[in-house]
Amino acid sequence: MPREVTEQQLRDGIDEIARLLERGETLVVTRDGVPVGELRPLRPHGFVLAEAAVEMFRMAPPVPYERFRADVDAIADPDATPRG
Repeated sequence: MPREVTEQQLRDGIDEIARLLERGETLVVTRDGVPVGELRPLRPHGFVLAEAAVEMFRMAPPVPYERFRADVDAIADPDATPRG
């Protein structure tokens, strides 16, 4: 259950709030006892080594060319004119 903090605590204790977020805590901000927002710590972006990505694709099932082409055609813009 996330810890609750009031608007007043948020205004007066931003340093402590930042420390809690750095420790990974999620906080629910309340106004007059009613939840109005949530503060969550940022998650670091994951990094995948190229070798690991290649290995994941190596183990993936093959995709028939026709299916791949149909999927690409469904989402890609066929107009090869450079945009401006």
